[in-house]
Amino acid sequence: MAVVLPNASLRVYVLAHPWVRDANGVPVPPNPGQRPAPRGPWPGSVREQPDGTWTVRLDPRAWPVKESDTIADETGRVWTLTSTRNHKVTGCPDVDYVEAAATLNPPEVP
Repeated sequence: MAVVLPNASLRVYVLAHPWVRDANGVPVPPNPGQRPAPRGPWPGSVREQPDGTWTVRLDPRAWPVKESDTIADETGRVWTLTSTRNHKVTGCPDVDYVEAAATLNPPEVP
């Protein structure tokens, strides 16, 4: 695992993909309001950016994850992933990690 300076223990909630679409073409998650069984927890890093988005680094065991999946830390904060990328270095698995951008649910009000 290559999550640099992990600051959280993260659980991953992966939804069934692809989602069905409603009459307007909007993706509708299966069983709205219900979270799937968690995977993890694994050490990870969650950092807020100046624009209010969050940068997430997950253990490679969390892959596959996609946009709209959620992660939660040990304090109960929950983020929805907005983009994901599996960062792999051929021949050097010690530096593999999953990179993601996320939004905090609900957002914290300063």
